Order: sequence, then C-alpha cells, then structure tokens
Amino acid sequence: MDNLVRRLLKASCAFALTAAVAQPALAQSVRKQLKTANKFFEQENYRASIPFYEQVLAKEPNNALALFRAGISYMSFDKEKASDYIYKAQKLKPKVSKDVEYWLGRVDHLNYNFDEAISHYQAYNATLKQKDTRKAELAQLIQHSKNAKVQFNSPKDIFVKNLGPTINTPYSEHSPVISQDDKLLLFTSRSDNMSNIPVADDAKGKKKDKNLAADGQYYENIYEATRIDDENWEKPRSLSSVLNGKGHDASIQVFDNDTKLLMYRNDENGDIMYAEKSGTDWTEPKKLNDNINSKAFESDAYITPDGRTIYFSTGKYSEDGTLDIYYATRQQGGDWGEAKSVGNAINTKYDDDSPFLSKDGKTLYFASRGHNTMGGYDIFKSEFDSIGNKWGRPENMGYPVNTPDDDTYYRLSPDGSYAYLSSYRIGGYGEKDIYTINYIKNAIIRGKVYTKRDSTVIPGVELVFSGTQADKTALSYRDITKPETGDYQVSVLSGRTYQVALSKDGQNVGTEEFAIPVSTNDSTVINKDFYVDYIDTSATGMFAFKKIYFDTDKYKLRPESITELNNISSILKANPGVNISIEGHCDSRNTDEYNMVLGQNRADAAYNYLKKQGIGETRMVTVSYGERRPAAGNDSPENMQLNRRVEFRVILKEGEAMPTMTTPAPTSAAPARTTPLQPGKSKVKMADGTKVKTKVDEDSDKVKVKTKGANGEESKTKTKDGTIDAKTKDANGEKTKVKTDND
Repeated sequence: MDNLVRRLLKASCAFALTAAVAQPALAQSVRKQLKTANKFFEQENYRASIPFYEQVLAKEPNNALALFRAGISYMSFDKEKASDYIYKAQKLKPKVSKDVEYWLGRVDHLNYNFDEAISHYQAYNATLKQKDTRKAELAQLIQHSKNAKVQFNSPKDIFVKNLGPTINTPYSEHSPVISQDDKLLLFTSRSDNMSNIPVADDAKGKKKDKNLAADGQYYENIYEATRIDDENWEKPRSLSSVLNGKGHDASIQVFDNDTKLLMYRNDENGDIMYAEKSGTDWTEPKKLNDNINSKAFESDAYITPDGRTIYFSTGKYSEDGTLDIYYATRQQGGDWGEAKSVGNAINTKYDDDSPFLSKDGKTLYFASRGHNTMGGYDIFKSEFDSIGNKWGRPENMGYPVNTPDDDTYYRLSPDGSYAYLSSYRIGGYGEKDIYTINYIKNAIIRGKVYTKRDSTVIPGVELVFSGTQADKTALSYRDITKPETGDYQVSVLSGRTYQVALSKDGQNVGTEEFAIPVSTNDSTVINKDFYVDYIDTSATGMFAFKKIYFDTDKYKLRPESITELNNISSILKANPGVNISIEGHCDSRNTDEYNMVLGQNRADAAYNYLKKQGIGETRMVTVSYGERRPAAGNDSPENMQLNRRVEFRVILKEGEAMPTMTTPAPTSAAPARTTPLQPGKSKVKMADGTKVKTKVDEDSDKVKVKTKGANGEESKTKTKDGTIDAKTKDANGEKTKVKTDND
C-alpha cells in the first residue's frame, strides 16, 4: 500500500473514532458496531470491517462516517459501490473527513472518471502546506490520471477474459504458472482451500482461524487446476502441505521440464525458494543463495530456459525498500553469482516487479508503479538492444491489458500466443482475479449474395465491410462476388460489428449490420450469405449476349467480336422492345483515368458497329468502368485478358421482369473483318459525371478524345496510326503524359 494511503487511513480512523465517541445520541449497539468496524479498519482488515459498517447503515442509512469508511473499505472489492458510498457521505456531510477530496479522487480514478479525479486531487492539493511531502505523491497521482486517460482513449485490440469462478473467488488470486503442455495451472489464492469460508467477525476482532493473517484474510497458498478444455478447469486443489507453510506462499515458475518449482515464501521479509518434484509430491523448499535473497523483500523471479540466468525483484538495493529488478548468472552446476541491475531504463524510484522474459530472451515483461503507469502497477515490455547491450525504453502495454488499478504477473503461455495476468478490475469476482490476454485476430468471412425474389446467385456485387478498430480508427474491407460462382471472401478484424454495404452496377442494393465474434486464432471461418432486393438481368441475358474481348491497350474489334456483334444485332432486331447497355472494361496496366477513356472507346466501338447494322441509337447506351470492375484479378496475362472486354446488359425499367427473348434463326456469320469507327463527333456523360468528347476524322485513322471530370480532372488523348498520345491533369493540378505504340 502507498505511504500516502496508509497515513490518510490512520488519520481518518482516528477522526472517525473520536467522532463516534462524540455522538451520545447514537444507540449503544450502533456505536459499538461502528467502533468494531473502525478497529478492523485500522488493522487494514477492510473485508472484516464492511459487515459492521453495513449493520450501522442498515439502522442509520445517512450515517456519513459509516458511509465514508465503508466506501474506502469497498475500494478493493467493489469499486462502483465504493464510489456511491463516498460521494453520498460527502453530500451528506461535506467535511466528513479533511481528506475527502483525496478519496474522491482515488475512487473516481478507479472508476475511469479521470478528469474528475484530477479535479479532486487538485482541490486536495490546495489544502496542503507548500512543504508537505504529500504534494509530490499527489503530483504523481494526477499524472497517473492523465496517463490513464491517454491509454483508455487509445485502446488496443486485445481480448481480456476472466478465468471464471472455478479459479477466481471473492478473495485474491494471482501469480499464474502454466505447465509446458498448457494443461496444468498453478496459482496463488487467499481463499481457504477455495471454500470461501468467511473471516473472523467477533466484536473484539480476535481471529478464530490460525490460517488468518493480520489483515483478516487467509494466508496465500499455492493451488493447481487441470484444464478440461479451452474454456474450463477442474476444481483447484491445494498443491502440497510441504509447499504451503504457516505464512504466505506463492507460485512463481516451473522450470527444468516442470520438475522444479520456483516459489515465494514470507521468510525474512520475503525470499525466493525452489522445490523439486519427488514422485507426486514436492521436496521441502530451499532458499536461493545470498546473492538473490537478503533481509529485504524479494518478491518474484524468472529463470531463463537454459537455467543460466535469473531475473528477480528485490528491495535490497533501494534506500526506501522499493523493489527493483536485478539479474544474476551461474555456470553449469554452479550457484548464482553477483546480482546486477537490469538498468535505469527499467528500474525507477517506485516499485518495479514481476519480471518475465519471452522464450527468445529478447523481450522483458514486468510490472511497475513508475514510468507512465495508468495507476498502481501496470505491465510494461522492453526490447533488448543487442548492439548497446542494454534494455530499451519500456513501453506501456496499454489498455485493456492495463487498468487504473494494479495489473501484475504477466506470464506468456508456452507457445507465446496469449498471456496470463492478475488484475483488480471492474467485473471481477472480488479482489485480484486471473485473466487471459489474447490479441484479437482476423476472421475469414465468406458466402454468396442472392436475390430475395428467387434466391438466384448474383455475380458482380461489391461488398464493403466498414467498422472501427478499438481506438476508433476506421476499418474497411472489400470484395466482389465472382463472375461464375457468386462467391465472395474477406478477411476482417474480428470482435466488432460491421456495416456491410452491397452495390451492383454502382447502385446500392442493400445495407446490413453484421456482428463478428472475437477470434483469437488465425483459422476462424464464418459463412455469411446476403439476400438483397435486386433483379439480376445480366445472368438471364447471358444466353444471348456474350462478352467481346480486346487486345492490350486497343479498342479495335477482333474478327470473333464482329461475329458476336452480328449475333447481338440479329437478336435486337428480333426483339424490338429490348434496349441494352454497352459497358467497356480494362485491365489495370495504365492509370485509372486513362483506362476510363479506353473503356469508353471500346464501348463506342461496339456501339458504332451495332448502329451501322441498323440498331437505333435510342436503344443503346454506353458506359465505361475502366479498371474498376475486374472480372478476375489482374495477376496473370490470362486474367488480364478477361478484364479487357465489353459486356452487354438488357436495360429493365424498375419492377420490370426480364422479357422472353426471341432467338432468330441462325444466319451465316458476317465476314471476319474489322470495321473502323464512324467519322463524326460524339458527347457522352458517364456514370461518375465525367464528360467525354470524341472526334473521329473522315478516314477513321485519327481519333481525339477529351474528358473532364466532376472534380476538375482533364485529359486529352489522340490516336493516330496505332500511336496513343495522352495528357492528363488530376484534381490537384498534377500533369501526366502517356505515349504508347498500339502496334
């Protein structure tokens, strides 16, 4: 406990005892209960004090003193109730304690009300004399709230999960240790054989159980539990009477293929010990040598896999007994050598504790009350600088790994894919609980898009999944249903709800929210089909209208394209009520703007040929999609050929069904020859607002195209004798020149 907290608790206790005696109007039983509660409180036996404060409040719900002291007592068990009680006490009696502003700051900080906490700390600071040593500690608390606000507002995509009531109890559970096969968990608990037997509650404060410590709680003991599956554990059992002595005993690490146990025992202020496996039991623990243990407090340690180096926490080398992290090495078969500090990059003037290294030894994880902690202990990590031969600047692991309260004992799983952590946090089962820490991974979402009308698969539907990261950074994932199968597949960050926008041919056809559960592995696959209000005309019309294809960077009709255009002309003549959209597409070899022009030229080539065959201009519209709607990935010559195309789609009015098409009798194919563009001028406005002007000279060997986009983009393209000369200017005024030889 912080020194400032201890001093304030003692002062508050003395004040409360005096106040209780000074109220003769109180009933004898209430006064006795308050006196007993205050006595437990003074002993820092907060759990035992709470029932007596509650008995007082049951009779006198507006007793400000009882509310105030009960609120402080609840801070380790129920932070929200603690806030309610202290605020109510202050409202009933503004000067319930001269330190009330301090405690309001503390309880607001623990409940994530950081701005309010800072205001209370500042108000309390104003009541202190200039040379009061508490000012420095208050400055640190204010900085904690500022740090916490920054971390809380920029959370990490991390999934924190409580191990559940089989492992965690209303008492404190901490120091998780996992076996190499990840099937056995050793941990430390202050419950009594996990039975939750209540602490002593006699009016004189006498302990009824020899296993109770001075604070009224049971001594720490080591337990083990066997994993049932990923979510469940068997009921924990006490590890060994040899390991669990008369005082505090805590698990630290298993090593040497799980045959040895590193542990803590409350001996000479706290020492590091080890025991060896002997059959199904353990040998009597032995102390590590004097280079590790001292008369000061040694709290935690970690031995590297090769057994040559130990990192440990000790108060031996600090002036005020605060913990620092040291390390020592040994030769094969030898004992631990002289201890050395891990360096000032890690160690601060506050407690630095609980070291743990990654398997490769390059990352040090530790808990600290210093650095830029959110409050209490936070977990930090530091990377080893092999060139400078020192540990680098620690990095706060961030929220939600860390919270405004104590977060300690960060331990990686055997494969390093997740971690264990002990923490006080809202939503737990009591005091410290053991949690797992997993980084949230991507999940694969796949499926098809169907029509609501007849459950027909729709190809060419664009799906955009829009969401946010934990820190509110935007996320967006996109795919298009495949031409033949209608399948889509996206890999998205799991553990959030996405807005899914579906569009076809540039028009929105559906919007849906889709919640994706948390995935902590890389193999999660979720099948999700979408049903939209859409009449898929292209699939029905494909029997008549096939695509036509083009050579790279050309819009000259191929002989086989002429054959298909003659077929389309015949169908249109046989079905005079059918109108079509002629849509030009490109691969991704050139700029988007250049490809928009090239796609329009390809659509115009088909349009002009059909017009020459006698199809009326009012029955046809042209549009260019450039490279924006690929039929396949632009990752091979074959796929790029599939993208250099013109498609023909029947135009339907809203609500109109696909007409029954009359197929004309087969006719001889048109001669395989290329028909040049028709001389003249044309103006086209494309779907995105781009205006395109085309001029073809009398011999059709020279074509000029000018475009002007909605945002001021411009381009000029001249084609003559197989050469394309293009100049473009984007919306920012940047100019580009492109010159290619079509031959």
